[in-house]
Amino acid sequence: MAKKINGVIEAVRYKNGQIVAVRAYERRGFTFSDRLLIDRKTMLERLQKGEQFVIGSRQDLLASTFNLSKSVMLVKADGREFIATHENATRDELETAPLF
Repeated sequence: MAKKINGVIEAVRYKNGQIVAVRAYERRGFTFSDRLLIDRKTMLERLQKGEQFVIGSRQDLLASTFNLSKSVMLVKADGREFIATHENATRDELETAPLF
């Protein structure tokens, strides 16, 4: 996680093994936005551009301070692209992100 983080994913929603949307905070200068919903298509585009997202949760009463866990990556397998937290993914899978 040495790169600058562009966003923190707080929770995820799946349908048939594919991400429908993620609930995330987006970096805005020195601080982070309120919660945003980002759909799968937009998330793929942002990861393709090289933006860095991690799984995490906001610390209570500490504004832009997060407990971070795993980095999110774009995994290509069998001509398909998956959003995952590990390189051997065969479907979209954000391991430590809770469902919403």
